[in-house]
Amino acid sequence: MISFIGITEGNKLVHHSSIESLNFKNFKRFWVDFNNPTNDEIKHLSETFQFHPLAIEDCTNHVIQRPKLDYYEDHTFFITHIVREHGNELFKEELDLFVAENFIVTFHLSHSEEVSEVLERTISLKSPDKFGSTHVFYEILDKIVDNYFPIVYKIEDKLDEIDENPYKRPMNALLDELFDTRSMLLNLMHTVNPMSDLLYRLLNSHRLSNIIRKKEYFSDIYDHLLKLSEMVMSNREITADIRDNYLSLNSHQTNNVMKFLTIMTTMFSPMALISGIFGMNFKYMSILNWKYGFPLSLVFMGAIGLALYWWFKKKGWF
Repeated sequence: MISFIGITEGNKLVHHSSIESLNFKNFKRFWVDFNNPTNDEIKHLSETFQFHPLAIEDCTNHVIQRPKLDYYEDHTFFITHIVREHGNELFKEELDLFVAENFIVTFHLSHSEEVSEVLERTISLKSPDKFGSTHVFYEILDKIVDNYFPIVYKIEDKLDEIDENPYKRPMNALLDELFDTRSMLLNLMHTVNPMSDLLYRLLNSHRLSNIIRKKEYFSDIYDHLLKLSEMVMSNREITADIRDNYLSLNSHQTNNVMKFLTIMTTMFSPMALISGIFGMNFKYMSILNWKYGFPLSLVFMGAIGLALYWWFKKKGWF
């Protein structure tokens, strides 16, 4: 599907759902959006706009490319990442943009809420003078980066729940969820950091005069990305701390159990030795015929157990 928004020479905003019969020379500025395009629509990238084959290859490649920018003769090509959350996993979607002084072309192989929102807002503009390629580019980038924040906030809430464990869930279940969260943060970091590098290159480029004129707006997006990067790194450190705490607690509990079992085994070993001796089937064991032999052996075994218990208690092992 293709959407077109343009400003005519008469300063009138025009919106079309096709570019087949349009003469782009009649428009001062325009925006063409390729939303999950067909093969015939993709041909416009080369036949109508004559974009570089390598840029077109990046657009149509189903493998997600790293965020980047490439300079061409009359435009700049950008690759950006949109992040979507599905359950406990994060999925990246690629959004490609061709930005020039008088036009912008957006290309995405799946529906983009960010682009659709900016598209609707642009169509409803009351003043056509506010429409421009740089402004649209800024609006889309800003929306993409703003949508990273709810994902990070949700991860932070999940980490608080794991740390406090209000529902007394077993440790193994918490560790599984913790490692899933660490994976999400790593995935997010692989998007936020390259996007931050992209904005840094954009802000320090001397070839993007239209961007330089609105540098403060793009600097604000860059600041948001730096904040996001710090939040992601901080949350990864928190996951490491929680993991280490859980593992230490688990080790401590295991040591306590092993210590208790060892003490109990030590206490009952002498008793087992005595009962084993008296349980042997020798014919001549005079004490077996003594009427006080059995109660005395019980008292003796009990005394040994109490003595060992007192000694372990004194040592602080109990």
